[in-house]
Amino acid sequence: MSGLSDHPLTAGLTRALARAGMPAPSALERLSGGANMESWRFIAGEETCILRRAPSLEMMAGRPMDHAGEAALIRAARAAGVLAPEILVELEPEDEIGSGFIMRAIPGTPDPNAILAVADPQVLIRDIARELAATHRTDPTGIPVPVMDTAQALADLKARFISYGADRPILALAVRWLEQNLPAPVPPRLVHGDFRLGNLLVDDGRLSGVLDWELAHLGDPHEDIAFGCMTVWRFSRPDRPGYGLTSIAELVQAYEEAGGQAFDYDRFRFWTVYRTFWWALGCLQMGGYWRDGHDRSIERVVVARRTSEQELDLLLLLEDLAPEAERKRPLPPALEPLQPGTGEPSGAEILTAISEWLTNDIKPLVSGRGRFDLAVARNALGIVARELDQRPVATDAALAADLMAGRADLATPGLLARLRRMALNKLIADVPKYPALANARARWEGN
Repeated sequence: MSGLSDHPLTAGLTRALARAGMPAPSALERLSGGANMESWRFIAGEETCILRRAPSLEMMAGRPMDHAGEAALIRAARAAGVLAPEILVELEPEDEIGSGFIMRAIPGTPDPNAILAVADPQVLIRDIARELAATHRTDPTGIPVPVMDTAQALADLKARFISYGADRPILALAVRWLEQNLPAPVPPRLVHGDFRLGNLLVDDGRLSGVLDWELAHLGDPHEDIAFGCMTVWRFSRPDRPGYGLTSIAELVQAYEEAGGQAFDYDRFRFWTVYRTFWWALGCLQMGGYWRDGHDRSIERVVVARRTSEQELDLLLLLEDLAPEAERKRPLPPALEPLQPGTGEPSGAEILTAISEWLTNDIKPLVSGRGRFDLAVARNALGIVARELDQRPVATDAALAADLMAGRADLATPGLLARLRRMALNKLIADVPKYPALANARARWEGN
């Protein structure tokens, strides 16, 4: 934590707060999390506030909605009864601290595991359904909210995949399926775009705030419901698809009772696959941000390695397309991990030694954001050590091209088994504690 007057953000925050008639900030603290935007907590007089800003102006380039539009939309959602934050003041160029805005803090925790540990699923899922329905009823007239054309959005995603190398076969499989299952357009409604655990505040078991509106747009409400139900956002509850709390059927019932639109399971499936593919590309994009120098934090490169989570999930979503014989085919054997030698330490052993040093000698010396960054650094060292030992391969440009062109599919003999092994090997190296991994291994390696 830092409350120092010479913090780089202090002068700009002081100028911005003065426009709202508020005193200078103190106790400035960088919050953990946030794949794209920075969040900072501080005190201004008797108020606890949150600053939300872009780490660099380059990261705002090409975004369909800037921070001014996001702030206006948050105000509209709040006026419509959604538990959105109260915007206090927006940053201006003369503040010289980037793009963003300051909000009044809302009580509650966004920590998904803390929420899932104490919440009554029946109570919280009704709160979530109510806020989803209220969001989808919000009228954003007069606010420059982008309108999503699903066909064009999918074409843009495919182009991004190609620009990233188009060499991940499981992602290519998803592209092909999405193109073949594009749903008909629906009358557009306001879609939050990132409505999931991690962006919801819960206080004493009840939903208290809906955060992070940067991806809001006009489109199909099923997209919001599907995104929050993705495996990655269920955290420690991969077997409870409704926000890690309940079944899809119970979520749908609560949503419709709260005034939401009639639910369509085919649309839900499309958007589940679409947003899982979308998030896979978002993870890959983090590596690009780091390479281009927009954000050189270690968090960016580690998030990029979470692509393998989405590849596993996509295969679980799509494997029912394969003939029964292919679904029952045994997996090819995994490579045996390299065995430690008796001479000089291997590269993996050196990385383990560095990780132990960070834990034993450095961790006691840091706190706050520094401790979070240290945990990310240790995670990164573990990824590299496991990669050196296990040598997973996740890329095959020729196979990906065949899948996108329809020259191969899940009926191709042996392909599903190969993709399953590929997904398992990569995820075991990248994120071995991913909750869905154990279920997938039991399901696939037991064949």
